[in-house]
Amino acid sequence: MAATGGERPHFEVADIVHLHGEAYRRTHDPSGAQQAVLRHIAECRTSALGGHVDECDACGHQRISYNSCRDRHCPKCQGRARAAWLASRLERLLPVPYFHVVFTLPEQLNALALGNKRRLFTILFAAAADTLKTLARDPRHLGAEPGFLAVLHTWGQNLLFHPHLHCVLTGGGLSADGRRWVRARQRFLLPVRVLGRLFRGKFLAALNQARAQGRLHFGGSTTPLSDEIAWKLLLDELYRKNWIVYAKPPFGGPDHVFRYLGRYTHRVAISNHRIVDHHNGRVSFSLKDYADGGRRKIMTVSAVEFLRRFLLHVLPQGFTRIRHFGLCAGGSVHGKLETARRLLAAEERLRAPAVPIPHHDAPVERAAPDPLSCPRCEHGRLVRRRLLAPDPVSTGAPHAKTVIPDTS
Repeated sequence: MAATGGERPHFEVADIVHLHGEAYRRTHDPSGAQQAVLRHIAECRTSALGGHVDECDACGHQRISYNSCRDRHCPKCQGRARAAWLASRLERLLPVPYFHVVFTLPEQLNALALGNKRRLFTILFAAAADTLKTLARDPRHLGAEPGFLAVLHTWGQNLLFHPHLHCVLTGGGLSADGRRWVRARQRFLLPVRVLGRLFRGKFLAALNQARAQGRLHFGGSTTPLSDEIAWKLLLDELYRKNWIVYAKPPFGGPDHVFRYLGRYTHRVAISNHRIVDHHNGRVSFSLKDYADGGRRKIMTVSAVEFLRRFLLHVLPQGFTRIRHFGLCAGGSVHGKLETARRLLAAEERLRAPAVPIPHHDAPVERAAPDPLSCPRCEHGRLVRRRLLAPDPVSTGAPHAKTVIPDTS
């Protein structure tokens, strides 16, 4: 069974990298970025990265902590990054309902996207953002400028390549003159069929322009697309296809959005807790089968195939996978977003003038255990006594139970 809650996972991606990483390298041709990810995951929280020794100031208990790799693809390193990111984004949440819209690329573009990740992901962000802003500003729909963020995910539950954007939008927006807040209907923001058609048109126009400018690479299975006729046939097929834009029911407010973002923003292709078994060169992991009502199932693949699928989702160096738009864009946070906040506060005062409106407190997640509290006596504090230099020879045991998460 997979570990749950705060339990340590029984199996980790690092274990599979330690035992089968070399076999993967021999049978595949990993890029420099993929090689780096394999190395970072193998070294994470082991003596290879160095660490420190902490000692309890009450009972003298000592604990060794090894440093984290801080690679954004590492399953063990996302908790802290998520917490820091969430704390910095609270100022961008408004006291309104939020809507969740998902833009998905057709599978016919998967091979091209794999060979042109930076270009196609950039087009995906731009096309989805332009689609939302265009329709939201249309007086026939919302007639206002919303705020939203978009999070890139490139995987499906089976770890295969499935690029899509999760967008979280304010349930309303700031009017063009900046003088009022325009509320969306309670259960409806924008028509999904219109979203799909507009998104398709914007994406394919930008994709065709990128090809005309020589900014796309064709190789492997996409080599035929360098031919004009083959390219036109692909575009025709994609224009005929209905592009899927999925709109989920709205969130109740900022607290729900906060919890959602905590689950989705810093995900990697698979968490260690989803790995349920690993032996005889095979890996089993849990997944939700959405074609079967979201039932939980187990998939088993070879360890090398598991690593191949995992590495499909390594992002281009420096590529930003969480982006803000409209009222939530960096340049609007202290301008339009604050104007929207003042208008919403004024609305609330007019609705209930006799009742003071409490300040919206930032949602607080359940407090984590104090990492500096002594686990033995429970009342002493761990104090750092000495540093441990990195050991370039050893990457530590594949799944050493004594390795303690970094607390620096």
